[in-house]
Amino acid sequence: MVFNYPKARRDESVIETLHGIQVKDPYRWLEDPESEETKNFVHEQNKIFQAYIAKCDVKDKINERLKDLMDYPKYSCPFKRGSRYFFRKNDGLQNQSVLYIQDSLDSEPKVFFDPNTLDKDGLVSLSFTNFSLDGEWLSYGLADAGSDWRRIKIRKVDTGADADETVYFCKYSQTSWTHDNKGFFYSRYPKLADTFDGSENVKCVDHKMYYHKVGTPQENDVLVVEFPEYPEWVINGLVSDCGKYLFVFVAETCQNTALYYAHLDNDIKGKLELKPIVTKFEAEYDFIANDGTTVYFKTNRNAPNYKIIKLDLNDPDEKNWIEIIPEHEKNVLNSAICVDNDKLITIYTEDVIDAIQFRTLKDGNIIFKPKIPVGSIGTVTGKRYQSQVFFDLSNFLTPGMIFKYDFNGDSDISVFRETLCKGFDMSKFEVKQIFYSSKDGTKVPMFIVHSKDFEANGESPCLLYGYGGFNITLSPFFSPVRLLWVQNFRGVFAVANLRGGGEYGEKWHEAGVRDKKQNVFDDFIAAAEYLIDNKYTNKKKIVIEGGSNGGLLVAACSNQRPDLFGATICQVGVLDSLRFHKFGIGKLWTSDYGHPENENDFKALIKYSPLHNIPAASDVYPKILLLTGDHDDRVAPLHTLKFVAELQHSLNVKEIPLLTRVEVNAGHGASTPVSKQIAVRTDIYCFLKIALDLPYYE
Repeated sequence: MVFNYPKARRDESVIETLHGIQVKDPYRWLEDPESEETKNFVHEQNKIFQAYIAKCDVKDKINERLKDLMDYPKYSCPFKRGSRYFFRKNDGLQNQSVLYIQDSLDSEPKVFFDPNTLDKDGLVSLSFTNFSLDGEWLSYGLADAGSDWRRIKIRKVDTGADADETVYFCKYSQTSWTHDNKGFFYSRYPKLADTFDGSENVKCVDHKMYYHKVGTPQENDVLVVEFPEYPEWVINGLVSDCGKYLFVFVAETCQNTALYYAHLDNDIKGKLELKPIVTKFEAEYDFIANDGTTVYFKTNRNAPNYKIIKLDLNDPDEKNWIEIIPEHEKNVLNSAICVDNDKLITIYTEDVIDAIQFRTLKDGNIIFKPKIPVGSIGTVTGKRYQSQVFFDLSNFLTPGMIFKYDFNGDSDISVFRETLCKGFDMSKFEVKQIFYSSKDGTKVPMFIVHSKDFEANGESPCLLYGYGGFNITLSPFFSPVRLLWVQNFRGVFAVANLRGGGEYGEKWHEAGVRDKKQNVFDDFIAAAEYLIDNKYTNKKKIVIEGGSNGGLLVAACSNQRPDLFGATICQVGVLDSLRFHKFGIGKLWTSDYGHPENENDFKALIKYSPLHNIPAASDVYPKILLLTGDHDDRVAPLHTLKFVAELQHSLNVKEIPLLTRVEVNAGHGASTPVSKQIAVRTDIYCFLKIALDLPYYE
């Protein structure tokens, strides 16, 4: 098939000199999402893609199979607020999960909040919930069409009625209630543009923290914290256990925070007097608990695998900090929460597998280590004033198990609820973890999933997934949409745990950032070579997939080794590495990528920036599908649009699909309705079936 791509206008006059190097940007006009020219480009690209997948003769079967695999009940951990319990549940194919309420764990659950009633297409999602200390008020965030913007509403729990006011312009902020239950702290941006739906490309600046009193309009909210001299900082607040302090966390990038606190009075009328604890962006700090002026934090300060320390607010100098739980030499402390007054629950990761421990808060001594299946712990619910805790666990073959433990009487954890996926027999599949060598000899872990009757003859299709950034760990996860690949395409699914992630702490992360970013690409390329060399697949049938930072990963690897991959699925990728910082919250990503305005960082970025390293006139390139959403205000669609325009212009491969799919009313992916998830995955599998000429097995 010969592809006749639309001729996108090239403006050869757009040239910038950056650190002495001329950089062309002929498709900069695609950065304007509102221009008719951009809209027409998107329309034409979508038309070509839809015409291509229309040739898939099993599209309806794939779609129905995905619906079958997705159609099972999904539960969150229950949690108690006040005298009532709450949990989220999706019956199976509901677009958004529903929040339920019950008087006890044994009573009949009732619907407390159903976001599906707010939009017939499920485009409004419940992004966060936060209850007042007495459990009588709920502040909750709503997201529209996948955007990162949030509007906050307030609901009276006993009546289910919402207060009149709505709090707007919130992004990267939750709420934290004062202990008088009268109001909460939150952070917001000023009104930066005429539209606030996620389709705008404005840079986010001037994040500030406010106090909102229930029953009053937003214009009456009290400005309590701002840093006007640092407009790109992001601010968040958390009220202490005792209610007497507000801890203020400040970030200038995605890595490391400064830390302040303020005394709280009964009447909040103006800016709070901040007192410094940590003023340099050198480490991360997570609040765990406080007893008066004694405060416990999880931190990676001089501890790449994290530790727990306590400090005294009366003299918070670092030299006075006391280690409660020292850093483990290998395992990474992922999270810690305080429950049952003086107990501590810690989650550690060892070789990408989670373990949970119950400890004492005072000295960190282990009470006991519950035995759990191999997998990832997603959420732990419990409060300091509660003896009862819940946590959930999943892995590649287990949809979900929720465990329960009560410090008042239980001798061991028990299974509270277990979820099963209909039509999936886990006994027919197996998971293995292997360690392969990267280019520089570093051992990198990888999970491989396939059927038990799999034959390593090099003929199976393989889907290799990666991320490798921002200290994020790719732990074992259950994905019903990937089960279709393993079952119905008889494929292999592999997840590589690349440097840049958080699998082995901050050292592992630092080994894949800034001028070391090439390590991430080398790790991923080596993963593909391992799978090919060990006969899991071959070059023509290996598919690489990644999203966001993972989209950058697969695009960069496609450019660097176009001969190695059969196909590439690039979702919401960061593809213009020289201009990412100019849009939305892109400045925060400089912790991993470096800053293009810094000459040393620029020299590293220009070597791998996907947009600027397309192998010109190459007659070899993976069959590629790029996906984005028109309301993605985290990684703007401009990255995908400029990249596909340059691909179609530069590559001499008229017989190879270089396609893009732009979803309407969709964002970065976190709150995507189930119906859209199924539609997107259907199209991806149709693309792969045609592109790689794969058989589909019913």
